[in-house]
Amino acid sequence: MRNRHVKVRGGEIRFLFRGKSGKEWSLSVRNRRVAKVIRSCQDLPGQHLFEYRDDDGTVHGVSSSEVNAYLRDVTGRDITAKDFRTWAGTVKAAKAFGNSDVPPSKKAVRQVVAAVAEELGNTVAVCRKCYIHPAIIAGFEAGTLALKPGHGNRNLLDPWETAVLRYLRRHR
Repeated sequence: MRNRHVKVRGGEIRFLFRGKSGKEWSLSVRNRRVAKVIRSCQDLPGQHLFEYRDDDGTVHGVSSSEVNAYLRDVTGRDITAKDFRTWAGTVKAAKAFGNSDVPPSKKAVRQVVAAVAEELGNTVAVCRKCYIHPAIIAGFEAGTLALKPGHGNRNLLDPWETAVLRYLRRHR
């Protein structure tokens, strides 16, 4: 991602870029702390957004393998950035199923998976196979996907994330 794809105003970060398959993305995030970090990255020389200056003052880019190594290091688990995308797809699907007033059916599943795939910029097949936890789909199809989003938790999960996490832990 390049600096020109991101605008920071106050605590708001706006992303406008072309992603996979030429899809145009326009996203907005409000977080003062993240906005401050993004501004610092943009102040570095060069066109790429994700760079840092080492102790010698040399600017280095950040690769996906470095991000994944960092995630493994701080979590002590075999985790990658793709896991965050999978979590987002799972929560989006669970929320759509949870807010649905239609009875479980293959058609309802296809509609939800298609909507999540569109949001993630993937095909329906890839989304279903890689980005939605199978227990969420199975629970909806069986009529047992009972999600009760209440409050978020101290781990910074929103109410739907908390409900999905509880459900997945019960249905391991």
